[in-house]
Amino acid sequence: MKILIRNGRVLDPATKTDEVRDILIADRLIEKNGGSIDEKEADRVIDAAGCFVMPGLIDLHVHFRDPGFEYKEDIESGCRAAVRGGYTTVCTMPNTKPVTDCGEVVTYIIEKAKKAGLLNVLPVGAVTKGQQGKEVTDIEEMKAAGICAISEDGKSVMDSNVYREAMKEAARLGLPVFAHCEDINLVAGGTMNMGKKSEEMGQKGISNAVEDIIASRDILLAKETGARLHLCHCSTEDSVIMVREAKAAGLPVTGEICPHHFTLCEEDIDSNDGNYKMNPPVRARRDLLALRQGLKDDVFDVISTDHAPHSEEEKSRGFEKSPFGIVGSETAVPLAITELVEKGVLTPMQMAEKMSYHSAQILGIDKGTLQEGKIADITIINPAEEYVIDKNTFASKGKNTPFDGWKVRGKVKYTIVNGKIVYQD
Repeated sequence: MKILIRNGRVLDPATKTDEVRDILIADRLIEKNGGSIDEKEADRVIDAAGCFVMPGLIDLHVHFRDPGFEYKEDIESGCRAAVRGGYTTVCTMPNTKPVTDCGEVVTYIIEKAKKAGLLNVLPVGAVTKGQQGKEVTDIEEMKAAGICAISEDGKSVMDSNVYREAMKEAARLGLPVFAHCEDINLVAGGTMNMGKKSEEMGQKGISNAVEDIIASRDILLAKETGARLHLCHCSTEDSVIMVREAKAAGLPVTGEICPHHFTLCEEDIDSNDGNYKMNPPVRARRDLLALRQGLKDDVFDVISTDHAPHSEEEKSRGFEKSPFGIVGSETAVPLAITELVEKGVLTPMQMAEKMSYHSAQILGIDKGTLQEGKIADITIINPAEEYVIDKNTFASKGKNTPFDGWKVRGKVKYTIVNGKIVYQD
């Protein structure tokens, strides 16, 4: 089937293209990109006037909870949420049950995702067996099964020697290391950012040092081992400084920011609502402003969601007893447009870079571009469409979001994966 996308604002960071033009998809590939293409060449025509036409969005950081916690999310529901959010490729984190720490679990995830048949799902393998922090996994076996990276996400490997061995192996195998930076000894039961709000609410605070100490350690280990380090969900002012300096020193370091961290700060928490509880927590306003500046200056390469669904019952227990986590697959695009593009923090081209192109480069996959001959993974977004976020419409099983009821702009209209329309608004 041939699909013609007409009159869209095509944003392709790989070629620096930013202009209104047509794209013709034939089977799985982009056959033509440019000028005006005759409608007679296509079986179906999509009018994309007024819309961004971007390379398919790539999320380096999702939790699909499968195997083991399917009541929160399973691979099929996670995939449905992702394509509704405009994503064509996602990377699933390993804190499943059993942990994604061997080829068998990796194969299970890949096969289940193929069965869902919606988008490209790339599992991330655990750094240590059972995520116990003691013994490095068989990374080579997991790579053969199909992992795209290693991570201990959900926690940090606190033993630096164990982590260094894993980084050396990842460097040897050409896999990136996705780092969750959290000194668990410093957390000490904290539930939210350490500051005025935690004092007001009588909650134990999580200081910026919890993240910053491990981020600095991991950067130094990347320098020593040559591993490609990607810092997940950066949330602090000092993380901006550290990533900036690491890049200036020529180290193989990249970083991501999540929509909740570039949108919210501790001042926005107005009640004991577990939907505001996430890890790392939303920080002080100065951190929020520093993160936005880091995105604007291209210190940070990627916007990822850290999509982390929980049941409504679990999230109804307030800050003290709710689990950490927020869903993000279906709100990332409108938050990026409303909070970054419309406010002049990012250009639409930078949004395409940070939500697709750079992610593909970090993974080393041939995606994130709209060039002729490439796989047709495409996201079409109407940046002007205004609506109210309604968690009850989410395809995800998780409804845990503080953004329910927010008025936003930016609606995903079509998600196309391998030349096939998998979501249409």
